[in-house]
Amino acid sequence: MSVNTSGAESERLLYRVSEAAGVLSLSRSVVFELMRMGRLRSVKEGRTRLIPLSALRDYVALLEREAA
Repeated sequence: MSVNTSGAESERLLYRVSEAAGVLSLSRSVVFELMRMGRLRSVKEGRTRLIPLSALRDYVALLEREAA
């Protein structure tokens, strides 16, 4: 996951849907579907839906558990 890179990227706590889609190598529509299904947590600030870094890590961990 490219979230763990050094520099400013590693300090980010929240990602827009399009950014999270890029980090996860998924489309925006798939990310919205994952949020709708409750598999990927998100928060809302005003009209903007944001995905916490911890939610991205939790989702990847979920995928790893399901693959095992």
